[in-house]
Amino acid sequence: MNEHAAAAEMATAAGELLLRLRTTASGDELKARGDRRSHELLMAELAQRYPDDAVLSEEGVDDPVRLGAERVWIVDPLDGTREYGEPPRHDWAVHVALWEKGDLVAGAVALPALSVTLRSDPPEKIPAPTTARLRIAVSRTRPPAVAQALAATLGADLVPLGSAGYKAAAVLLGEADIYAHSGGQWEWDSAAPVAVARAAGLHTSRLDGSPLVYNRAHPYLPDLLICRPELENQVRAALDAQ
Repeated sequence: MNEHAAAAEMATAAGELLLRLRTTASGDELKARGDRRSHELLMAELAQRYPDDAVLSEEGVDDPVRLGAERVWIVDPLDGTREYGEPPRHDWAVHVALWEKGDLVAGAVALPALSVTLRSDPPEKIPAPTTARLRIAVSRTRPPAVAQALAATLGADLVPLGSAGYKAAAVLLGEADIYAHSGGQWEWDSAAPVAVARAAGLHTSRLDGSPLVYNRAHPYLPDLLICRPELENQVRAALDAQ
């Protein structure tokens, strides 16, 4: 089995576990149990399938051995814990990505509440725009100033959503056209979404247009841009004008 299929299988399995847990607990107990159990499932799967690969997980202890490894799985067992703990919200995800020799090479983003798993191969098909006005995916609790300024410049609408993975997925699903984030994220927040978005042909970069770099000693990324490819120049010009 190739890594694209393996990533999708593991993300889907973790998502199915999280859905089952949603029927057994609630509130903080559900969120804590979901984070822990999904992490344990993914770690067990990766240990069985790829015992020689390193892993960087939001819920795990960061092992510096990954910095000298050729292959590193970057996973977020539950992206959007807040939304997961608020049934029936669907805007949460499971991320599984593979970094190899300097770049992301495979990824999957499971959207368990929708019974959908987006994957890097076969690549997802980007739907045609459905509205005349552009739409920018933003946090439902703390929309970044850069996105608000971008919306004002482009005459775009803000689309409040939960997890980082779901905001990226919204561009792939045709629910948004742009996802522009500032204020910082961790590598596991964006690795799998970026792998899937890039494979589908979406533009992915830092806000200044520079590449997104993963598997660094401090796994932090200050900002992120994912958008439809035909909007790249327009969005970049609007960002440069801020």
